[in-house]
Amino acid sequence: MPFVPIRGSIVFARLGRGLTKGNEMRRRVIVIGAAGRDFHNFNTRYRDDDSTEVVAFTAAQIPGIEGRRYPAELSGPLYPDGIPIYSEDDLARLIGELAVDECAFSYSDISYDHVMRVSAIVMAAGASFTLLGPTDTQIRSTKPVVAVCAVRTGAGKSQTARRVVEVLMSKGLKVVAIRHPMPYGNLASQKVQRFAEIADLERHDCTIEEMEEYEPHIVRGNVVYAGNDYEAIVRAAEQDVDGCDVIVWDGGNNDVAFYQSDLLITVVDPHRPGHELSYYPGEVNLRRADVIVMNKMDSAGREGIDQVLANIAEHNPTATVIQAASPPVLADPDLVRGKRVLVVEDGPTLTHGGMRIGAGVVAAAQHGAAAFVDPRPYLVGSIVETFARYPDIGTVLPAMGYGAEQIKDLQATINATDCDVVVIGTPIDLTRILEIDKPHTRVTYDLDEIGHPDMDDVLTAFVEVLGLG
Repeated sequence: MPFVPIRGSIVFARLGRGLTKGNEMRRRVIVIGAAGRDFHNFNTRYRDDDSTEVVAFTAAQIPGIEGRRYPAELSGPLYPDGIPIYSEDDLARLIGELAVDECAFSYSDISYDHVMRVSAIVMAAGASFTLLGPTDTQIRSTKPVVAVCAVRTGAGKSQTARRVVEVLMSKGLKVVAIRHPMPYGNLASQKVQRFAEIADLERHDCTIEEMEEYEPHIVRGNVVYAGNDYEAIVRAAEQDVDGCDVIVWDGGNNDVAFYQSDLLITVVDPHRPGHELSYYPGEVNLRRADVIVMNKMDSAGREGIDQVLANIAEHNPTATVIQAASPPVLADPDLVRGKRVLVVEDGPTLTHGGMRIGAGVVAAAQHGAAAFVDPRPYLVGSIVETFARYPDIGTVLPAMGYGAEQIKDLQATINATDCDVVVIGTPIDLTRILEIDKPHTRVTYDLDEIGHPDMDDVLTAFVEVLGLG
């Protein structure tokens, strides 16, 4: 008998495992994710496919996701025990131990360099590397869909989505927002979530990141859906008790929309010129966009603006371009002037978004802050780990709050920091959930279009073409 080399435990792992009817081997898959897109890709591409077997998810970006299971209630009859979730750090080992044939990369706001480095890890271990596209993963709604996406986290999707909802509602339409998933709690209970009042945030045990995205919609009077199963979510939204004429997809990170859109709006960021062509899958959104919003025109340099405009002209010349700003409004400028300021900014924008400043820094600088206090000497608990993982965070504090303990660590860090004033640059008022023991003020911001075409021009044409209203 010729010698047969066995690498790791691949041959052993395949014996007697993963068989379908007729003893045909199911193709064994790992979905590489970060608790969001990965679950959607599984639901739409793999859940009901009896020719494949998803043997694991891996998780990155978000703390505390690994070690759980994608539950049987969501994973379907082919997976009666659910599916385990591991750290992405274990990927190469898992490919060998679980005899994996294919790994599907399924999370967003990642540089092309990083994506291909993961592909090298996968292929070096012997598996194929897959990127699933819109045809395999997008769901069709029975209602018109306006999708708001971006090329990077922190470009300005949230205020753009709010502006879209505002304009559509002004035309007498009932608008339901569906938000990109952030399933950090009990996955089974998060299958379909509906948010119509502030009390719903506590009812669903939301993290700070979730509150930042849902609360601004709620206070403006429209319903928000989110959760894990986006087929079930859109069907519930279409039949919402308060009515639904149009669905607005409020995207996360720079991810591709989960639904086929009738109008795709992509936000670009001239503070990070060139990123629209170098981060996955943001370039997909740039190339597919019907409308491109050039945000932050009031604060970006001319060189960055010109570079992004040139890239739009080259890669999507037929898109309608809206120029806009998101001017920060400080609630109490006198509190900041001449003071040593700690700025608390939106967490994802600073972490995997890679920004070193946000609306809070811009507003405080405009109103004469004497200095920005570095929070690093005062970090508590899990916030220490955040700065270790993202060492390039600027002189600001990301509003991390993926669980009760991390929220406590955030509060303790703020209160321990030696500063005169705290400026809150997050989309929600943190004082609703934190007790801050020093003077504080809040920054808000909305999309402000410059000239024409503006959002009303675009959405008026959209409504007319589809015969809405």
